[in-house]
Amino acid sequence: MGLYEKHILPNLVHAACKHRPAMRQREKVVPLAHGRVLEVGLGSGLNLPYYDASKVSKLWGLDPSPEMIKMAEKQAESVSFDVEFISLPVEELPLETNCADTVLVTYTLCTISDIELALREIARVLKPGGELVFCEHGVAPDANIRRWQKCINPVWKRIGGGCNLNRDIPGLIEQGGFRIKGMRAKYIPGWRPACFNYWGTATHV
Repeated sequence: MGLYEKHILPNLVHAACKHRPAMRQREKVVPLAHGRVLEVGLGSGLNLPYYDASKVSKLWGLDPSPEMIKMAEKQAESVSFDVEFISLPVEELPLETNCADTVLVTYTLCTISDIELALREIARVLKPGGELVFCEHGVAPDANIRRWQKCINPVWKRIGGGCNLNRDIPGLIEQGGFRIKGMRAKYIPGWRPACFNYWGTATHV
């Protein structure tokens, strides 16, 4: 891992993910998590203050970056439920089958290289009837914005830690064997190629 990925990128990701419109999105979806929760892409722990502690008995916080995990550990000091940190990619998820009531992903599916395997692993650890709660940015509905996303994406992906601007989030979730129960989508304030959001819940078919 180079200097950029180890020392610069974690702080850039933290700053980008902390902008106010994205935090308002987190506030909408994170309290939906309940029971034993796996958060895929814990990052710097920005979601931690939004969990409903009365509904969460255990949280596994998964992130492949040790630097991001260190940042999240500081955030976790203020929560009342048990948090276990796992510094691995979701494709190498070490948890037992059917162990989680909820899997939460926020602004994470854009960065995962093997999205098909990742969704299989998410489905594996979810209990029957368990929920995938998601909030992601992705492909925009407007043709002109989609053109910008396609044009910018190769450079954006290199500097943004693998982040893709134009993934079809609902399509990928459904292709991964999930049925979307409820979803909303709209532009949130900010740079439009990175600000079309999809959020909702899904169950594995």
